[in-house]
Amino acid sequence: MEMIAERGLEKLTMAALGREVQMSSGHLLYYFGSKDELLLRTLEWSESRLGAERGRLLARDAPARERLDAYVALYVPDGRHDPHWTLWLEVWNRSLTAAEDARDRQGAIEGAWHRDLAALVVEGVSRGEFRPVDADRFATRLRALLDGFSLQVAVGLRGTGRERVLGLVGEFLDESLTP
Repeated sequence: MEMIAERGLEKLTMAALGREVQMSSGHLLYYFGSKDELLLRTLEWSESRLGAERGRLLARDAPARERLDAYVALYVPDGRHDPHWTLWLEVWNRSLTAAEDARDRQGAIEGAWHRDLAALVVEGVSRGEFRPVDADRFATRLRALLDGFSLQVAVGLRGTGRERVLGLVGEFLDESLTP
């Protein structure tokens, strides 16, 4: 992740990574089998850290909307070339030709985000903080919105900075969930 943050994926070769960790590219290939597997495992590692942070944010004793805003803030990239989102973009791109197992592993990561969001929406509805909605359907729609905006932030499209996106998503949440 440090190399991706500093140099971007285009300069992340097995040879360069090997030099960075003082290991030959052959050793890296022995342990990971391919660059695709190395990237996916790096994503899984990064997501496990984000998942723990997401769990802490969602477990707080706070109104559901406050925790939903924290979820959204964690989801949206910090800006252009956010290393986590750069990695996601590369793994998604490689999934076109990836083995079924790799796509299943990506799906497991996506599923954790979805389940946490849907559970939060259910909780907010049950407490009367949100208007009644189908939590699973709402989570699917919100994550699609977040993915679309996040891609724009991650690649640096003009007019789609992080703060603007957070504001637009906040408006969507107000319109969709306010009782």
